[in-house]
Amino acid sequence: MSSEESQSLGARLVASAGLIAATLMMTIDTTIANVALPHMQGSLSASPEQITWVLTSYIVASAVMTPLTGWMAGRFGRKRLLMVSTVAFVVVSMLCGAATSLTEMVLLRMLQGVAGAALIPMSQAAILDLWPTRLLAQAMAAWSAVIMAAPVLGPTLGGYLTDALSWRWVFYINLPIGVIALIAMSLGLPRDEPGRRPAMDQLGVGALIVFIVSLQLLLDRGPSRDWFDAPEIWIEAVLAACALHVFVIQTLTARNPYVPRGLLGDRNFMSTLGVQLLLIALLQASAALTPTLMQQLLGYSALQSGIVSAPRGFGSVAGFLLAPWISNRIGPRRAMFAGLLLNVAAFAMMSRFDLSMSPRPLEITGVLLGFGQALIFNPMAVLAYATLAPSLRNDATVIASMGRNLGASVGIAILQALSVRQSAAAHEVLAGHVNTSDPLVRWALPEIFQGPGGLGPLNAEVTRQGAMIAYDTVFGWMCAASLVMAPLILIMRPAKPGQGKGIEIHGE
Repeated sequence: MSSEESQSLGARLVASAGLIAATLMMTIDTTIANVALPHMQGSLSASPEQITWVLTSYIVASAVMTPLTGWMAGRFGRKRLLMVSTVAFVVVSMLCGAATSLTEMVLLRMLQGVAGAALIPMSQAAILDLWPTRLLAQAMAAWSAVIMAAPVLGPTLGGYLTDALSWRWVFYINLPIGVIALIAMSLGLPRDEPGRRPAMDQLGVGALIVFIVSLQLLLDRGPSRDWFDAPEIWIEAVLAACALHVFVIQTLTARNPYVPRGLLGDRNFMSTLGVQLLLIALLQASAALTPTLMQQLLGYSALQSGIVSAPRGFGSVAGFLLAPWISNRIGPRRAMFAGLLLNVAAFAMMSRFDLSMSPRPLEITGVLLGFGQALIFNPMAVLAYATLAPSLRNDATVIASMGRNLGASVGIAILQALSVRQSAAAHEVLAGHVNTSDPLVRWALPEIFQGPGGLGPLNAEVTRQGAMIAYDTVFGWMCAASLVMAPLILIMRPAKPGQGKGIEIHGE
């Protein structure tokens, strides 16, 4: 379509506003529930590792559905797909708010992820088509700035709604946003006719979906099933391994594989994809862990934890605005290294958190993580496509979006499981060093030896201290894992003049 010829400026603005609202709704839902998790945990009778399924089920369902979005847009039309996805997302959001059990919530969050999978890649593609070349940079900057605001709006809005109303309103809030998006897209988006699409690589896509689902089930259910002591975990592991094998063979041998082989030979795209997977895993996991730390160990309310989390979003927005200037001055790879060093410094500081700290360390590390994320992802928008053939960019965008979702879900599941295991191990070590006949223990906690409570208060304090040690340990591992990205950045080739324009890759 030629939007420049067929649409007025007003129509393009209205359509872009609707696309931005729909994408913002989808993006906020990856973070808005974080601060409400402790409240959901009690209401839905879930364990600490189970409640993270509320996050991972949404992300992994979106990752599973993303491979099909390009095919569906060609089959049914992009506008129709965006409208149906928005309606379905809002309806399922209302059902999430009314959920009464963990099983209901997880199933509905999966449906929510399926419904919203098309919103981000298709809205980006629609904006690229809507605006003429001379205005494309401004249009993409506006779209990107709003998307980057999600880390600010999500935790803060979620905390306010949870404290003022209830956790259910973190889902009900999607109704007004979705209605605005639907009306604006209906009025502003030009109608596009479905086109002919090449035959889908059904075997490759099917194997990829089986791999993603099996891997996520293994990671989510492993902690509660004592990992490979349970036959279920073995079945999921074998399914994941077999599906991955089929997907790799299909990609290497099929005539039209789901992942074009031209992408596999481009070291810039593959290395940036690796950086995205690891960085998103660490960032999303830390965003899921810190609200629980604040509310369960430091005694913050949901609103307080949302406010303390907000500087991370402000750091992202500031970094996004400054990253192009920094990248132009020192080069994209040096800018990415600077962002990596900020992330390493933040995780190192987080590994020294303690139970008596003020909100300041949480705010400082949030700003460092947000700014560092922007310094990494913004230059990567150029480097990822610097050596890639233009004909492969659409496939690369969809695959990168799916990879980010997969990295987020796997990262949250793995690091939450490690946190729970480390907490139990630290509790065992600390409890082994507590001697109730020690006069110092009697002096420090005399009330534990009085009344029917027995040793309950002492055990609660040991549990609290053990959980803090576990968080520090996991944050230390995240610091070390961040360094793995350094070799991937080193092997990237510099961008060629005039390449990589008009494409954006975002972190959260």
